[in-house]
Amino acid sequence: MRPVFNGLMKIRRSLGQLGAQEDLNFLLTNRIPRLWVTRCMGRISKIESPLLVRFALAIWRTFSDLNLEEAAPGDYRSIHAIFTRKLREGARTVDRDPSVVASPCDAIVGALGTIEQGQLLQAKGMPYALSDLLLDPALCEQFQGGTYLTLRLTSVMYHRFHAPHDLTVEEVIYHSGDTWNVNPIAVKRIERLFCLNERAVLRCRLAATGQTFALVPVAAVMVASIRLHFLNVLLNMGYRGPHRLACAAQASKGEEMGWFEHGSTIIVLAPPGFGFAGGIESGATIRMGQALMTLPST
Repeated sequence: MRPVFNGLMKIRRSLGQLGAQEDLNFLLTNRIPRLWVTRCMGRISKIESPLLVRFALAIWRTFSDLNLEEAAPGDYRSIHAIFTRKLREGARTVDRDPSVVASPCDAIVGALGTIEQGQLLQAKGMPYALSDLLLDPALCEQFQGGTYLTLRLTSVMYHRFHAPHDLTVEEVIYHSGDTWNVNPIAVKRIERLFCLNERAVLRCRLAATGQTFALVPVAAVMVASIRLHFLNVLLNMGYRGPHRLACAAQASKGEEMGWFEHGSTIIVLAPPGFGFAGGIESGATIRMGQALMTLPST
């Protein structure tokens, strides 16, 4: 394993010397048969093999800062088990202030702001239409003039997501699509990227205000699988069920709702009147349970 690790470190140093990491990253994660790679990764990640897990961890830790110290004790027999790991008891604190909407996940904050004329920002100078993301005119109307925020989960982060407030999930709308990478490099280059990828729109009703609130998990290359605990289906490229799934799933603030199987993005949509909590700005790293938004003042 040591020769493999040393070889990977040499590759990492070489890439830094080339000064072309962004171009190479985009090439390796996007100019490939994305759907095929994603399907293969899904199968490989579920293989139970200690040797494969050790090899994957060596690669993972060479190119990232993977830290499993916060993970709940467990026997990680597959890569999938690491991707979907739980946290140790007490590893996260949920802000219980009823006027606060908590972050549903660990993430890096991307674009955020007000939804003006039906437009959101993907990155600076890269707008996209809310109608293209949701594909539901009636639902779009409820967020006109509201606020949005993009949360990016990296591959090393805790991949489960939780209820940001006491709410009821009234419907899940699944949109099949591509599996472009959703890292900042791709976000700056691919127009309407979030509208192209596989995604699920979770239409929720907040218990505190009765307003509609939405979480939009967006899949990506090697992660076109979204598990929702309240639905007995796995939403992925092999899903052939109904496009709209009605439900009435209640969740308390901080309660686990589901997970990604690698790392991806959640777009948070709130109606008019919601603000952002202190410290929430583009580029900030936040944790599940941390104050994210504030409810409208009463």
